[in-house]
Amino acid sequence: MKKFLFTLLITAFAATVSAQTAKKAFAVKKATTGKTATKTAVQPLAITNTLDSASYAFGLGTASNMKQGGITALNYALLLQGFKDAFAGKTPLIDKAKAEVAINNLVNSLTRAKYSIQINEGKSFLENNKKLPGVQVTTSGLQYQVLIKGTGVSPKVIDTVLVHYKGSLLNGDEFDSSYKRNAPISFPLNGVIPGWIEGVQLMQQGAKYKFFIPYQLAYGESGAGNNIPPFSTLIFEVELLKVTAGK
Repeated sequence: MKKFLFTLLITAFAATVSAQTAKKAFAVKKATTGKTATKTAVQPLAITNTLDSASYAFGLGTASNMKQGGITALNYALLLQGFKDAFAGKTPLIDKAKAEVAINNLVNSLTRAKYSIQINEGKSFLENNKKLPGVQVTTSGLQYQVLIKGTGVSPKVIDTVLVHYKGSLLNGDEFDSSYKRNAPISFPLNGVIPGWIEGVQLMQQGAKYKFFIPYQLAYGESGAGNNIPPFSTLIFEVELLKVTAGK
């Protein structure tokens, strides 16, 4: 977050300086009659030393990165004021906590806009899926279907479980499978995504369930690696092979 905030401020500062300089170049001279005005020609910014070069490079590089992230416009006047206040040691208009919240809100809104298709697809899928026979829904929004009932114990959050599983996206792309590796996996139940923590506790040893996990209970707004995009609703088939009591 600190790195992003620094990048944001540097970019805005460079853009603002450019805007302010251009504005001054358009200074208006009023005629003696007060009825006419002339504009001077725009003078291009000059790079004459290392500081000039570095300043422009900071603006160009960081603005390009921010544009790739979806930021296309900023309030340059306020950002320049923030820069001036920081260098002058003045009391900021908003405190550090509110500044971080503001940046997070902006980034989150841009990210949601970028992945609106995935968000809407997931919402639509879950709305239709919960109407299908055998699909049950928990208060958190997790959906599941019992494929095979178990007869053993149900795990607690502190237990270790041994499972076989496969996971896929809504388009059917399979991103992971212990079946294909022919190697079930063992892990502490409290160390996985929320949808698994909740869902596996519903199972009994020997059971096989199908889980439909909203992105909020999966990998959220960040996704995971190259195979699970942000805001992805996930489908898992999970077979609970063994439960080992935690200590």
